[in-house]
Amino acid sequence: MSDGLKIVVLIKQVPDTSSAAGVNPDGTVDRVRARKMMNPFDQFALQKAIETRNAHGGEIIVVSMGPPPALAILHEACEYGADKGYLLSDRRLAASDTLATAFALFKTIEFIGNVDIVFTGLQTTDGDTAQVGPQIAERLDFPQVTYCEKMSIEGRTIRASRIIDGGIQRLEVDIPALITIANSASRLEHKRFYNVYRTRELLRDKQTLAKTVMTITLDNIGADPARVGLMGSPTVVGKTWKLGEKGGSCKMFQGDSAKHGVETLIESLSEDERGIEEYVL
Repeated sequence: MSDGLKIVVLIKQVPDTSSAAGVNPDGTVDRVRARKMMNPFDQFALQKAIETRNAHGGEIIVVSMGPPPALAILHEACEYGADKGYLLSDRRLAASDTLATAFALFKTIEFIGNVDIVFTGLQTTDGDTAQVGPQIAERLDFPQVTYCEKMSIEGRTIRASRIIDGGIQRLEVDIPALITIANSASRLEHKRFYNVYRTRELLRDKQTLAKTVMTITLDNIGADPARVGLMGSPTVVGKTWKLGEKGGSCKMFQGDSAKHGVETLIESLSEDERGIEEYVL
């Protein structure tokens, strides 16, 4: 392992959870109006990749799939310490479900070649299925560790602790492997000045930037268009709707004792036009 590890981190640009993203008439999320952010779960994967690279050497390659604006999170990942990035961007990818997404990302990792470890977050805040990582592992024929909280590497062996119902499971897998990182692992550290400066310089030098953060298409990775997008997505969404507007009001009941607070709450509820029988205390 003298040359270090070749590490891929899968990240996604998602609607900012603090923005008022709506739903389009066709049931899809209105991503145009919503502010964008790096998927919070992927930040744990990026941090684990940085720790692994710093301990064992090698390089971190961040990979995302999405429209051209998603380049922003690849630049952000470089500010945190990633070495290079690939954005898989192609109109034919639109409406891909988890099966089609996993296939496209699998072909991207295959295109990169000779990958030792693939890190992903548990899930995304917009899809919330936690299916893509395990599906990619199956296509790559990599052993996988999901819900990984802690890990160490000795030679070509990963020793990991993963969260399971009722406790922790410890196991060993050989490299290459795919690891999904739990959100109880280490949080993403602050950006370091050197990485921010290096990335800002890259953004000024378009020629060098194009070699560091690259945009690729289905044709580049040799992916069959029939296996992605709407054609390659067997999932059928029956209906999507918005559950009200974000926000609302809140009343605080304070007093000298819990008994006084409960009495004040009951009095307030009884004055509500709906009546206290509609509330469960």
